Amino acid sequence: MDIRELQGYASFFMTIFLVVILYWYIIYLYRSEKKGEKDYEKLGNIALDDEIDSKPIDTSSVTPSEKKEQDK
Repeated sequence: MDIRELQGYASFFMTIFLVVILYWYIIYLYRSEKKGEKDYEKLGNIALDDEIDSKPIDTSSVTPSEKKEQDK
């Protein structure tokens, strides 16, 4: 078995591995949207509605630094 054959096998298995990871991620996004954890359609509109006077996506008044202090 030479190096070219090893590279072929490695390429094949890496492609299969990345396809499995991609499908796992798509299923994860679909399930989290169905559970109501995140609304990815709203988050996708950030690029389309990029004005200075646009409403924020997340209307919570707690900033990330305040959240860290509450978690302590």
